[in-house]
Amino acid sequence: MIPGTPTTTTTRCGIVPGYLLRRLATAEPDLAPALEFAVRDGEVTRGRREIQATRWPGGHPPEPGGRSDLLRRMSSALPQVGQSEPDVSGPEPLPEEAGPDRRVHDAEHGSVLPGRFVRGEGDPETADVSVSEAFDGLGATWEVLARIYGRDSLDGRGLPLVASVHYGRDYDNAFWDGRQMVFGDGDGIYFNRFTANVDVIAHELAHGLTQYSAGLTYVGQSGALNESVSDVWGAVVRQWVLGQQAREADWLIGAGLFTDRVQGVALRSMAAPGTAYDDPALGRDPQPGHMDDYVRLPHDAQSDNGGVHINSGIPNRAFHLFATSLGGFSWERAGMVWHDTMTTPGLVPRDVEFDGFATATVRSAVRRYGTGSEVEEALRAAWDQVGLPVGSGTPAR
Repeated sequence: MIPGTPTTTTTRCGIVPGYLLRRLATAEPDLAPALEFAVRDGEVTRGRREIQATRWPGGHPPEPGGRSDLLRRMSSALPQVGQSEPDVSGPEPLPEEAGPDRRVHDAEHGSVLPGRFVRGEGDPETADVSVSEAFDGLGATWEVLARIYGRDSLDGRGLPLVASVHYGRDYDNAFWDGRQMVFGDGDGIYFNRFTANVDVIAHELAHGLTQYSAGLTYVGQSGALNESVSDVWGAVVRQWVLGQQAREADWLIGAGLFTDRVQGVALRSMAAPGTAYDDPALGRDPQPGHMDDYVRLPHDAQSDNGGVHINSGIPNRAFHLFATSLGGFSWERAGMVWHDTMTTPGLVPRDVEFDGFATATVRSAVRRYGTGSEVEEALRAAWDQVGLPVGSGTPAR
């Protein structure tokens, strides 16, 4: 077991939803065996694990004096309504000498994890492009968390970032399994390799971040928020790597993941949910961007755990509107509000719904940037534009 792994169980979270793989299996009989394995692989994992996550490693608060305790105390000290000098500096970055602990393995097209160890910190680059991409993507995600938000890895305690490449054969997914990252190579017909997109890597690692912070339950609206938060961090890390400001970014998740055969630009569009693809084999992007179009589905694996990959388009669009309204870099003020919301103990219940999460983000904005600030006004306007208005009397707590 990896040091620091939670003792409670989690669900596997894949970047490609099961409904998309099932549709593709029906359209492409030659790919059906590999696609059906990918679907079963994810569902069996979910079936033997409770759909839950933890707020803290091992289910207990951080030890006094540790880095996580420092971050907790920093969060609890955020200014309250009425203070004249809100803290706009953000968490203190980790020391420059701090660094990630990356461990990349090769599953060698099998399903036994983690597989053969191939690269760690200080090791030379290999000739395997998937290994290099995974290693770099893990590092980029760590750097954003550490240098911008002062968080040492996913758990705030320096958790090793473990990944396995070349999982299965023609495997059309990447996922976080509660302990590590896993990447398929894609089928080469509809999907390219899953290590090629840093936003895909950051998205899946962010499921680990959620696991060690707010622990959003992976079903219904809390599950859609779980997916949305991962999309947010995927977009933030990609924009950080490219040096893009919010208004110049494309806000696509998985751009380039599809081959040229697919009529689509990405798995999801945070700017315009429902427009990412419209393909004869894959169907049309089903994401809504407003609560008027919220999709109600049964809370089971066959129905995407209540549409977690579908309804995530609503909070996705809210973050896009928020970040682009503020301008500048998305990891600055907009990202800081989302980080505060997810990592402040007790602010967000595990089963929180959209309206509760929206209210929590406004509380975070008020605490950090003050009542009536540009940040608060932009955030309220963003939630209002997706059909989730937050009352003007929302207090900080």
